[in-house]
Amino acid sequence: MDRPVSALHLAASGMRAQSERLRHTAENIANADTPGYRRKLVTFEEAVRFGRPSGEVEASKVRLDQGELPRLYDPSHPLADEDGYYLGSNVDLVIEIADSREAGRSYEANLKMFEQTRQMGASLLELLRR
Repeated sequence: MDRPVSALHLAASGMRAQSERLRHTAENIANADTPGYRRKLVTFEEAVRFGRPSGEVEASKVRLDQGELPRLYDPSHPLADEDGYYLGSNVDLVIEIADSREAGRSYEANLKMFEQTRQMGASLLELLRR
């Protein structure tokens, strides 16, 4: 019989995954003006333990957004070609801010679940002590 995964493990895995998503979103925002920078994308997948799905979530490998990089005109830029263009970043700040807010709220929801599960366990122990 499979060992049941506790709610604490599920909430903790969600917090780990969302914190990684927040980290990469912050990197994208920090590099929005870096020439040639490609946006980092994080997706989630179910964790597999000992060859079986565990019910927990984990962040998959980071992928780079293969969307086209914008060509920016600035003949004085050190990376500009002979026509005065250089490749900019494909980071859209509006999307990154929305992603970071969503990840932050998901993190908070997992944290609340973690705290409530811990409180229920403490209440159960208190009842058993009586």
